[in-house]
Amino acid sequence: MIIDLNGKVAVVTGAGRGIGRQIALTLAREGVRTIALDVRQDLLDELGSQFAELGYEGAQYICDVRDALRVTEVVREASELFGRIDILVNNAGVASGGVVESLSEDVWDANMDINLKGTFLMCKAVAPIMKAQGAGRILNAASFAAIVPAFGSAAYASSKAAVKQFTRVLAGELGPWNITVNCYSPGMIPTEMNHFAELSEERQNRLLDTLTLRRWGSKDDVCSLICFLASDHASYITGTMIDVSGGKLATQIPKAAYDVAAQRDVKAQ
Repeated sequence: MIIDLNGKVAVVTGAGRGIGRQIALTLAREGVRTIALDVRQDLLDELGSQFAELGYEGAQYICDVRDALRVTEVVREASELFGRIDILVNNAGVASGGVVESLSEDVWDANMDINLKGTFLMCKAVAPIMKAQGAGRILNAASFAAIVPAFGSAAYASSKAAVKQFTRVLAGELGPWNITVNCYSPGMIPTEMNHFAELSEERQNRLLDTLTLRRWGSKDDVCSLICFLASDHASYITGTMIDVSGGKLATQIPKAAYDVAAQRDVKAQ
């Protein structure tokens, strides 16, 4: 199976760093003309330099996904620049939190406005373009927290659970135009936002013990899924959420398998 995205046009939000930057670079490497959006000009400048150095085609725009006027403006400019928009990746997000009793309205609003409203505004802006084309791929970043929330993550988990339901509704609305809408849920992938790799060894081990594949995920694990879902090979997949979590929910106590395997290795020696 060869995934061919060459010549497609994609918009990626939150593309300045972390998973978003890797998604933008991966799509561009696959021949996708990639429009990167972020709120920080310095990060966009760095990404633009990488694109120029590698010979990738695309553009970078300052855009706060909470700003409906700016979102509409950027999407219009991008579609005029490249003639179409085939792929939208709503990656932009925040994960601030706290226990409900002391959770501030500002933190709650930031999660809802960026994670949920931003996704809504971007989808609203690209939908008419994709409908006119008779095809499109929309990919929304949910989170493992949409399946099993963590302590102190009420704002974040609520916003991502809402993204999951929003994705399902939008898939139903856009199906007649051959537009698929799916969401993806990264698990434990170290980024600047979650600081997993900076935790103590004890805390890292405790988290890794919850995974069927006992290792941190990588940005490339997410990018591979994005490329597949954006391709023609995924044309019959819509309205669903796919988790990239290393099997966090496969069994109740995945560490047990590693304990048994370690004992067998000892006996074999």
